[in-house]
Order: sequence, then structure tokens, then C-alpha cells
Amino acid sequence: MSVHGKARKVTTHTLQEMKRAGEKITMLTAYDFSLAKLVDNAGVDVILVGDSASNVMAGQVTTVPMTLDHMIYHAQCVKRAVDRALIVVDMPFGTYQGNSAIALESAIRIMKEAEGHAVKLEGGAEIVESIQRILTAGIPVMGHLGLTPQSIYKFGTYSVRAKEDEEAEKLIQDAKILEEAGCFGIVLEKIPRDLAKRVSESVTIPTIGIGAGPDCDGQVLVLHDLLGITMDFSPRFLRRYLNLADDIHGAIINYCDDVRSGEFPSEDESYTS
Repeated sequence: MSVHGKARKVTTHTLQEMKRAGEKITMLTAYDFSLAKLVDNAGVDVILVGDSASNVMAGQVTTVPMTLDHMIYHAQCVKRAVDRALIVVDMPFGTYQGNSAIALESAIRIMKEAEGHAVKLEGGAEIVESIQRILTAGIPVMGHLGLTPQSIYKFGTYSVRAKEDEEAEKLIQDAKILEEAGCFGIVLEKIPRDLAKRVSESVTIPTIGIGAGPDCDGQVLVLHDLLGITMDFSPRFLRRYLNLADDIHGAIINYCDDVRSGEFPSEDESYTS
């Protein structure tokens, strides 16, 4: 699956094929045109327009404040940049819990207004009715189990989930329920690696891990964390591939110094009549 030239478009079927072939799936978040273009050109398989935009783009403490209009805006920006990757859009808090009709209406808005390729919902058995309702419209759905950030006020903590046997067994059952309902994949967030391995082996759909160990079918990270733009968040599972916060800080200081000293703009950077 070449990422050079005319690359083959990634679809939900592509991800199923990758799992069967034992090929690892790459997934990253993006929220704007410029970074989404870089992510897509680098060959990432799935771009998640995550409600984590609430944290890294809007400075909110949780993902709860994100609205459907916010998510559609970010998804529109990403869609204009992407040629190859599958675009999955988070459905924000309040758009699918407890009312499957609202869930369907919300998912349709994402698909029509943002031209996303799929939606992602947090939860298991308790949201299966909404998942099934969305699927009746032909909209692909990705599930999300383990630490579900939209439920932070219920959990009261961002610590590892499903360490106890009862919660672990429920997670495995929820994964099977999501598969039976028709989800094409499941994000597993911040759960013990042995549990993630059990889940990945118990379902035929791809699992994407974040803080769930190496045995998932793929991995996802928040782009701003990977690039070292956000530096106040350092969970165990995060690997920073760059330290852009320092580089950007230094570049801006140099710019300010050059402007104040009169070195910018130079003669070569100025137009003549």
C-alpha cells in the first residue's frame, strides 16, 4: 500500500484486510488543514478528528464542552487536506447518549456537512442502540472502550481502566457487543496490555490502542503530544518524536529580536518600485 504517487484510498475494508494480514494500523489526530495535509502525506492510515481538540486547540480541561458545530468545523478543515487517509470524526458529548434519534441526526450532519468517512462513539452496551441506528443510514461507526474521556466526571480520574476482573470482563463483552452491532473497529484507551491483547484476539475487527500496549492492531496518539507542542501532558504511553515547543519558542524570540533591532525585514525581503 504505497504512500507515494497515487496512493490507494484507505477504507474501513482496508483496515479489516490489514488486521487479517497482521499489518499494523497507524492513526493520528488532526484538527486543521495544514497539519492534516502533513499527516496524510506521511502515509498515516486513519486521521481522527478528535474531541481532544477541546484540550489542544481550545484550552479546555475536558472534552465535554465540544459541540457538534465545533466538530463539524474541524472535520471540514481536515477533509480539505486529505487524499488518502480514512477520516474518523468523534461525536461529542451529548449527541448520542440516551437518544438514538438524536445520534442519527448528529451523525448525518457530520457526514453531510463535513464529509467525514466515519464517526466514533464512546461506550459499550449502553450506547448500542445509537450505534445500530446510525448504521441503518450506512454510516460507518468506530467504538471506543476503556478510558472514555467524555465520562471523566463519572470516573473522576484519568487513571488506567479495567484493572479489576469485573470491569475487564465487561470490557471484553462490550467489545463483542460493538462488533456484533456492526462497528468496523474499536479504540482501546488506557487499559492493561494483557487485557488489550485478549480483546484484540476475541474480535475480528481492528483494535486501535492508546496506552493499551503493543498487541492491538494499531496505535493512535494525539498529534500535538507526539510533536511536543503540548508539554504539560506526559502519560506513560506517550512517546514524543519532536520537541516543537522549544523550537517554536526559540523561533518567535528570534523573530522579535530581529524586528526590534531592525534586521527584519532586510533589503532582500523588501520590494522596490
